[in-house]
Amino acid sequence: MIHTIRFRITVLYSGLLFVLATLVLGGIYFAVSKTTEQRPITTEYAKTYSGDQYLGKREVVFVEEVENAVNVRTMSTLRDFSLLTLAGLYVASLGIGWVLSGRVLRPVRSITRTTEEIQATDLKRRIKLHGPRDELKDLADTIDTMLARLEEAFSAQRQLIDDASHELRSPLTIIRANVDAVLAAPDASEEERARAVAIVDRATTRMTRLVEDLLATARRQGAAFADADLDLARVVGEACEEYATPAAERDIVITRELGAGLDAAGDADALRRAVANLLSNAVRLSPSGGLIRAGAGRTGGWLWAAVRDDGPGLRESDQARVFDRFWRGEASRRDRHTGLGLAIVRQIVESHGGRVAVFSRLGEGATFVLWLPPREGAAGSPPEDNPLR
Repeated sequence: MIHTIRFRITVLYSGLLFVLATLVLGGIYFAVSKTTEQRPITTEYAKTYSGDQYLGKREVVFVEEVENAVNVRTMSTLRDFSLLTLAGLYVASLGIGWVLSGRVLRPVRSITRTTEEIQATDLKRRIKLHGPRDELKDLADTIDTMLARLEEAFSAQRQLIDDASHELRSPLTIIRANVDAVLAAPDASEEERARAVAIVDRATTRMTRLVEDLLATARRQGAAFADADLDLARVVGEACEEYATPAAERDIVITRELGAGLDAAGDADALRRAVANLLSNAVRLSPSGGLIRAGAGRTGGWLWAAVRDDGPGLRESDQARVFDRFWRGEASRRDRHTGLGLAIVRQIVESHGGRVAVFSRLGEGATFVLWLPPREGAAGSPPEDNPLR
């Protein structure tokens, strides 16, 4: 018990009160003793006679001696009562300090009890401390806010694991079914084997893409990046170069509209991956012979990078969900896309202090815009317009 805060507060409170009372009573006693004359009591005798007959010596009492005796007795009484008062005050202060410290620390016990009951699997509990707006109330509110963030993070993590497990289960089922039905069958024809190999190859490609997206998500959530100065136009240009060949294979042209002086601070590799994900979707969804426009510029103090395609476009109701993890539109469902690419794009951009936006109409293609603050910072919110019309 001697190591508890309550015990230490009680002893400190009692000790300070005892020292203060000692100083007060000691000061009073010292002041009274200095203003009161005290000296040893002396006894004097006088000879008494009755006529000519000597009666002997009798004690003579002077007024000064009476006053001196009263002063000595008063100071002795004051000293005794002061010591008794100090002793009683110390004992009483221990009891009062123990009770008061218990009342003061009651919110701490509530915080401790609640946090002990909270488990990693159930983060819905909150302290919800009532009372005056003091330091303990601020502490409890801060812990509640932290628990809310942890609950949100754990929920997102569980959802990601569930969704990733579901996405991985499908290609694994396909691979196993084809291996069992065709590749392991001795009487399967070469055409059946070739078709099964192609199906397995697509399934493994899908799994590889999903694993890469999951690794990219985990990497951006960690502290593995060291941000540096970069040129956004160069980042977009390099991403366009990476997808020039896949686009040419489908007879798709990628045009570039890159501005100058687009200096930003961030991770060039991560931003290049974000633009590459947009280009990957554009190449995959645009029809053969289509056109993809990629650009970068500055509008309203903000930097932007955008990709416009000639794909099927998005319904207005789908545009708010297109950046969610594992959400897939009709086109993505048809080609079994993993549904993580745009979620990674949003995660990368938001980690750089930016915002993502989509402008689309069904049947008229889509424009995805990444708004990023410049190196010197940007005031206000990003513009709401489509910079790549």
